[in-house]
Amino acid sequence: MVLWFVGPAIAVVWLVFRSPALDYRVVALGALLPLVDIALGGPRLLHTLLGAVLALVVVMALTRRRRLARRRWLGIPIGMFLHLALDGAITRAQLFWWPFLGWDLGGGGLPELDRPLGVILLLELVGTAACWWCWRTFGLDDPARRDLMRRTGQVDRALAPPP
Repeated sequence: MVLWFVGPAIAVVWLVFRSPALDYRVVALGALLPLVDIALGGPRLLHTLLGAVLALVVVMALTRRRRLARRRWLGIPIGMFLHLALDGAITRAQLFWWPFLGWDLGGGGLPELDRPLGVILLLELVGTAACWWCWRTFGLDDPARRDLMRRTGQVDRALAPPP
């Protein structure tokens, strides 16, 4: 479950913000960050709304008066919010709203792994398609644009809509 989180997260952020200046690598990192809970054996803070909000608060506090740093690092909480939507954690009230509905995380495994294998594979195919869509939309078959994405995580400004 990697492409299911990376592709749609980047595509949604592009479709919503249309900003070539965002660091889409950081958005992808934020979308994958809650997978750290796999190493912890089950859903924890990173699969809760509180975890994403705390990440947002930390980014906002650490980047005061540093607009460019803020623009880059806001991708982490944005990606984390999208992960919660994409893995279905928002459908588990005990987990999503922890600790506001009690201290129990609701039991069960990680939402992204709590599906039949066929569904997981289908979601990976959808994620692959979303990655392909991003590749084509961002013109990454052009070596200069691909190098820009690799170095800065940004999209060529020529692709941005006019102001």
